[in-house]
Amino acid sequence: MADALAQARMEVALGNRILANEGVLDAFGHVSVRHPHNPKRYLLSCSRAPELVAPADVLEYDLDSNPVTPTNEKLYAERVIHGEIYKARPDVMAVVHHHAPAMMPFCITGMPLVPVFHLGATAGASVPFWDQRDEFGDTNLLVVKPEEGAALARALGKNNLVLMNRHGATAVAADVQGLVFRTIYSCKNAEYQFQAQAFGKVTPLYPGEIEKAGALNAMANVTTRTWQYWTMRLAKSGNGLAPLNKRAQVIKGKRKKAKGRKR
Repeated sequence: MADALAQARMEVALGNRILANEGVLDAFGHVSVRHPHNPKRYLLSCSRAPELVAPADVLEYDLDSNPVTPTNEKLYAERVIHGEIYKARPDVMAVVHHHAPAMMPFCITGMPLVPVFHLGATAGASVPFWDQRDEFGDTNLLVVKPEEGAALARALGKNNLVLMNRHGATAVAADVQGLVFRTIYSCKNAEYQFQAQAFGKVTPLYPGEIEKAGALNAMANVTTRTWQYWTMRLAKSGNGLAPLNKRAQVIKGKRKKAKGRKR
């Protein structure tokens, strides 16, 4: 039981760091996962830049986005995005909110984002567009109230991804590894669609192609392979995290060295 929770915290930390390393997240944005033992709770870091998130930063929240254990840590203002989506979508196990540069032209113009290559099918056949102003008038564009998070969840519907007018995007998946895959390749899809428009008319994948390629992209051997690739790239950057079984060994080794110095 404890191991699954520790692994979930590790994946949240790695998901944040990988997406930062791949240029999707910067100082802003956040990754969460539904609690592995309690579907009415989720795990999300305290307010930290994504590339700095460590397992110890990952806190437990109820679906109203209140921390289960009182804390003095600063919290993400937009955590209601996660809580309200988990409420509305029992099938969703992981959520990311980001402002990736590749997505912003679509968020600013309202140009439909469509799958244009096989890995881009992970975004799904339809990517809805949500304008916060339609329901809430002038705001600072952050999603900080439960009713705002609920409105975003309604706009997302049963889809994999929702664009947020003049703000960013939010994606969901069945696990963190699949979420990272979907997030990176939907951004790649946005880049390719934007670039292809310079040559003329963009032809998206056919519905049957989206369905078949999307199913293929969700297979465990695909998401595991890409997760290993991005984890290795993160390690080479010098910002990786030791695997759980090695972390204990490292900590134990440091303690032994400290005792040796005291002698």
